[in-house]
Amino acid sequence: MSTLQVFALLIYGAFLLGAAKQIDFAQFAKNKQQQHVIFGTASSLFVLWLFKAGIFEGLDVHFLGLSVLTLMLGFRNAIIASFIALIGASAIGYGSWENIGVNGLLGTVLPIGITYLFYMLSFHHIPRQLFVYIFVCAFFPAALSIALKTLSLGAYFYIEGTYTWDIIFDNYILLIPLLVFPEALLNGMAITLLVIYQPTWVYTFHDKFYLDN
Repeated sequence: MSTLQVFALLIYGAFLLGAAKQIDFAQFAKNKQQQHVIFGTASSLFVLWLFKAGIFEGLDVHFLGLSVLTLMLGFRNAIIASFIALIGASAIGYGSWENIGVNGLLGTVLPIGITYLFYMLSFHHIPRQLFVYIFVCAFFPAALSIALKTLSLGAYFYIEGTYTWDIIFDNYILLIPLLVFPEALLNGMAITLLVIYQPTWVYTFHDKFYLDN
């Protein structure tokens, strides 16, 4: 493993450890609904990530689905659920095991962090309304997340010397404009359906804040 891979793995491990330390596993073992939501979202994420396209190894494009995951589970549980999905995807060839720290940090923690930051800022500084929640907390963070994830992974492969910048730009970075709107639409539509039909599944959504306000 390279220095960057080890560094990314250590940081990603710190996020995982921090998330796991906050979980009451005894309560989790008794809470069947929470188990179903976390493992169900992890399974859905795993299936979503299977639909990817790319010519060069590592320079694959696919939907992330992490904005809706973060809003459903909160920051810590989203880290855990995405880790489960990442392990499963890596086991069947989603990426090399040497890059699991990089994929975890840039491919999951970064988008989750962006979404949760948007959620926190909007909750405290913007009037709480349903459309604000959908667009500011799901739609826009999803678009920004996939753009930054693509840029950061492209930069990683360039710094590592895996590919030349021309290959990265022509086969990866150049696709960002084609990815941002579908990713935003997917997450926006998913969270809209969830808050309408299954609001109890969405950890960050409360009727008294966004509907009764």
